[in-house]
Amino acid sequence: MSHSPSDRLSVAERRTGMSLAAIFGLRMLGLFLILPVFALYAREIPGGDNLTLVGLALGAYGLSQACLQIVWGSASDRWGRKPVIVVGLLLFAVGSFVAALAPDVYWIIAGRVLQGAGAISAAVTALAADLTREEQRTKVMAMIGSSIGLVFAVSMVAAPLLFHWIGMSGIFWLTGLLAFGAIFVLLKVVPAAPQPVPGPPVALLAVLKEPQLMRLNFGIFVLHLTQMALWVLVPAALLEAGGLPVAAHWKVYLPAVLLSFVVMAPAIIAAEKKGRMKVVFVGAVALLIVVLAGFYFASHNLAMLFLWVTLFFVAFNILEAIQPSLISRIAPPQAKGKALGLYNTLQAIGLFVGGVVGGVLAQHYGGQAVFLFCGLAVALWLALACGLKPPPPRRTSQTPEPVAAN
Repeated sequence: MSHSPSDRLSVAERRTGMSLAAIFGLRMLGLFLILPVFALYAREIPGGDNLTLVGLALGAYGLSQACLQIVWGSASDRWGRKPVIVVGLLLFAVGSFVAALAPDVYWIIAGRVLQGAGAISAAVTALAADLTREEQRTKVMAMIGSSIGLVFAVSMVAAPLLFHWIGMSGIFWLTGLLAFGAIFVLLKVVPAAPQPVPGPPVALLAVLKEPQLMRLNFGIFVLHLTQMALWVLVPAALLEAGGLPVAAHWKVYLPAVLLSFVVMAPAIIAAEKKGRMKVVFVGAVALLIVVLAGFYFASHNLAMLFLWVTLFFVAFNILEAIQPSLISRIAPPQAKGKALGLYNTLQAIGLFVGGVVGGVLAQHYGGQAVFLFCGLAVALWLALACGLKPPPPRRTSQTPEPVAAN
């Protein structure tokens, strides 16, 4: 049976999804690309022997993201998405250059704070929502959300090679220059953004207290807490279970991410086209519990580790697609950026808390305590997710015409 035009992404929607995924991926590149190599590099610079400062350099990016997501999201509601994204990318570039020129760990921390200060995730996802129809939005959000998993895998592959070829400062120079490429893509490839929605401003407290948004905000916090806490343990487990050095971990991560995309695609189609949004959402949260149980009981077998890493990325990518799509539908139109700013703030806090809690639990109580803690957090999320009331889809039979880029 043939599909009506409204069942497919339009040319403009495909262009929106791919270009914004590239821009969003760059932001996560700033977080992930230094993870495998920074601790080794830090030993060679003044102050790098202090593990607290090394941890602060890693976490400062997420912390400044958390502080400014709502500010930039709200600004995009008032002044438009693209101007805010350009400013954020410029801040990211400046922070990268500061870190590249840093003579010690303190200046690297300063550069990482500036990198994170360009907190454009909310503005990017709000722009994606502005430029897509509701019945196609989850597919576009899937493109953007999947960029996180893909960039993570690519970072694990590329970081050791780049570190060998151009050093840590070269990696920072590269990410800074890529920010200018992202600005070009935003202005020349992404379709023109609509004007801000008129109407009285919506108070942040009203967004914060909305019950359905609270469920989704708690969910993204737990999802990224779990991600960071797990990756305190997964690299060491791959080394111990399979004898894989860090430079070879891509042999697990890259196939796992690519396989997860194959599984994710039909789930996203079912969520949107067949009206199974809540079923797929709750199922993905439940899958996370299965994954954590798998890690708990089988974390020393390489084949099983590959299975659990793959299933983690399946659940992760589905949830990264569905949750911002739901946020954009539930939030008031004139507060879409603010709502997504709050959502991305909880995401960044989850990354920060997950790294800290995962490290503390692993050091004092062992890896099993990390899996157990994350399992309990996800179980609470599952209970809240079961009470979610997604808005009914507002289908349209018309496909938006492609729009000229700004």
